[in-house]
Amino acid sequence: MSARILVLHTGGTIGMQPSSAGLAPSPGFEALIRERLAAALPQLPAFDLIELDPLIDSADLCPTHWTRIAQLLRAHYDAYSGFVLTHGTDTLGYTAAALSFMLRGLDKPVVVTGSQIPLFAARNDAEENLIGALQLAAMPELREVCVCFRGRVLRGNRSVKVDATALAAFDSPNAPWLGSIGIDIELDRAALLPGVTPAFSVPTFDPAAVAVLRLFPGIQAGLVKAVLGQPGLRGVLLQSYGVGNPPAANHALMEALEAALARGTVIVNLTQCSRGGVAGGTYATGAALQRIGVIPGADLTLEAAFAKLHLLLAERRTPAEIRTLMPQAWCGELTPRD
Repeated sequence: MSARILVLHTGGTIGMQPSSAGLAPSPGFEALIRERLAAALPQLPAFDLIELDPLIDSADLCPTHWTRIAQLLRAHYDAYSGFVLTHGTDTLGYTAAALSFMLRGLDKPVVVTGSQIPLFAARNDAEENLIGALQLAAMPELREVCVCFRGRVLRGNRSVKVDATALAAFDSPNAPWLGSIGIDIELDRAALLPGVTPAFSVPTFDPAAVAVLRLFPGIQAGLVKAVLGQPGLRGVLLQSYGVGNPPAANHALMEALEAALARGTVIVNLTQCSRGGVAGGTYATGAALQRIGVIPGADLTLEAAFAKLHLLLAERRTPAEIRTLMPQAWCGELTPRD
């Protein structure tokens, strides 16, 4: 049986058209694909396309959109051999990570792509990315959420937008690529996840549940308290220095963190660095966070940590359960420590 792919178009630059206010999401993406890729279509897998209504500018994305996207994929899961998700680049890494956690145990490819230049433009990167994504979605050995962008095949929950203007906009700083697209599509089969029995979890998300707090020199405890006191807040990603170091000499700040933990707020420690991860016991300052109950976030990207913490909270996990589950590698999102 030949592969048939479902393309789910959520919006983003790839399908945008000019408007009086600038580029904006526009319906009619399937017709545009079939027009612009007409010469290539006979050599590509057959596909159907579903277009979200309304389309999403990815800068407006909220965690609630993840539920809608995952529900559509789950509803059509048995009818297709693979899936392509077209998405705006601004928050593409967040959605790719969220889908990897919601659709654990995939035995088919889900390929997320987008573009830096819209498909309608005479010179664009959309055609290359779409063709690559459709071809990857027909490869049964790929059984996970991945990102296809400018010839790079990246694990979805390791993907980060690293460049605002270059066409090679995405990379995976803490993990090798799953493959590359040149003359041939070459996958690192040793790095691919094994297909297992799907165990999907598509909860309802609360956008207020998780916040990100980035430390900076001279940060005041009052600002930290204001963030930690937001209504509905249940989890915080703390972006600290280096391998996980806070300004531990700022006693008021540390007390604010400890008080939030005592109230049941989950705090996960991430590094601000683009590469590497948290090793909280290396320095006394980092060890101070672990002593009060902050969870070390290993080498999770911000996007992956944000999505994973949101999912755990949406599943109504307790702080104790999250402390156990957050550092576990579910689907290649982090490097386990020895």
